Amino acid sequence: MKVVVLGLGYIGLPTAAILASKKFDVLGVDVNETVVEIVKKGKVHVAEPDLEGLVYNAVHSGYLRAKTVPEKADVYILAVPTPFKKNHEPDLRFIESAVDSIAPYLDKENIVILESTSPVGTTEQITQKLQKKRPDLKFPIYKKDNESDIYISHCPERVLPGNILPELIQNKRIIGGMTRQSAIKTSKFYQKFVTGKCLTTDARTAELCKLVENSARDVNIAFANEISIICDKLDINVWDLISLANQHPRVNILQPGPGVGGHCIAVDPWFIVNAAPDEANLIRAARLINNSKPDFVLEKIKQSVKNTGKKISKISIACLGLTFKPDVADLRESPALEIAKKISEMGFKNQYLVDPNIKIMPEYFLKKTSSLVDIDYALKTAEVILLLVHHKEFKKVNLELISNKQVIDTRGIWSNK
Repeated sequence: MKVVVLGLGYIGLPTAAILASKKFDVLGVDVNETVVEIVKKGKVHVAEPDLEGLVYNAVHSGYLRAKTVPEKADVYILAVPTPFKKNHEPDLRFIESAVDSIAPYLDKENIVILESTSPVGTTEQITQKLQKKRPDLKFPIYKKDNESDIYISHCPERVLPGNILPELIQNKRIIGGMTRQSAIKTSKFYQKFVTGKCLTTDARTAELCKLVENSARDVNIAFANEISIICDKLDINVWDLISLANQHPRVNILQPGPGVGGHCIAVDPWFIVNAAPDEANLIRAARLINNSKPDFVLEKIKQSVKNTGKKISKISIACLGLTFKPDVADLRESPALEIAKKISEMGFKNQYLVDPNIKIMPEYFLKKTSSLVDIDYALKTAEVILLLVHHKEFKKVNLELISNKQVIDTRGIWSNK
């Protein structure tokens, strides 16, 4: 069976490599020529445990190739980005481009799978688009169980960065078919390399399910973030409060932080808001709360500067953590990174950036008074210490080293020691 994977990013490349490791004939397609050349050499451009070795073996065994254009295959997997525009409207141009690129190659009995997280109705839209481009083929009609030459489904990824490879195989998968037959055909394909249960449904339900999963997490985090703001106003230790509240057998409050990042939780809820703006009130409110948390952190920094009794131009600040979550090198939609960027404009004497997972300073900071340093230097030199990400290295800090500093712990890893 030959598989074309369109998009060689955080999901597409691991998916292609896993399929190749199972001896599928896999072609990875990406419009970025640099990415294609990297993969051709058996190397990777995304940081993920064990991925480089898997890609190397897949390429050198001949089961994984990479090109900028697709070719004929049995299965086409669309794993391209789905960002949103400035008004939070979904941006589907990458999906549309991928659909355009595979249309000429489709043949009877092909399976087309949309893995990209998408607004409700996207699978139907790409089906209609393909029907217009290929009137010689019969395409499925949503929930009609009509005879079709092509089988189309939505199967959203549900993996955690830092653990993508095992979760792509072990996690349960939702297979949302345009028709029941599409779902069955697609499920049989996934069962060839996935050990988790494949749950079949219709395309719209699968699309909304992924959005709801991430929105549920966003709402729960927003509750914790709002509680942290309330506790700050009332001079209460939020970490103690949450720990005590969670002793209730039916309460499980999450941990607050400086915001919400990553490509999923910070983006997907807006797809629901866009589709149902008058109904998605709680989801919208959660997004606004989480998006405003960086501003709260910046206000705490200003207060810390006042507490030193010095001018900001005479003070150095250490920003501990830049990634969107601990112990990964992923900067996508990172609130820590955005806070660090805003700090670089505040006029500090020095801004020390500390992140054990980032080896090269992000380009944005190159012309600032910013430098990427190790944790020991930062803690020794800076007057203000801002903890943004709870990397494992930061949990081992000797708190005596910062006892005379202005410390802002947005993650609570030092607050209860």
